[in-house]
Amino acid sequence: MILVRQEIGDVLRDFRLQKGRTLRQVASKASVALGYLSEVERGQKEASSEILASVADALDVPISIIMREVGDRISVLEGIQVFPDVVPDDLVASVEPELSLR
Repeated sequence: MILVRQEIGDVLRDFRLQKGRTLRQVASKASVALGYLSEVERGQKEASSEILASVADALDVPISIIMREVGDRISVLEGIQVFPDVVPDDLVASVEPELSLR
């Protein structure tokens, strides 16, 4: 069984290590308890969208990149051979008006 929380934890840990940051540094910058972030990285706890956003910000990585990596990893685990590498034009068109309001 594929656990999304495990893949999210693995991706967060990978990005943290790539950035050369300690768990303590990221937890502090994200205002998340060290133990909790450790459990998230180990796939033992589900992270809320707010926690994910805080950790992504602390890692200086857009949440979309984190979620894309999670999705790509799950696709591989599911054995999907070909998956799109671009955002569909109709999705971009549907979101653009919303983005202009920000």
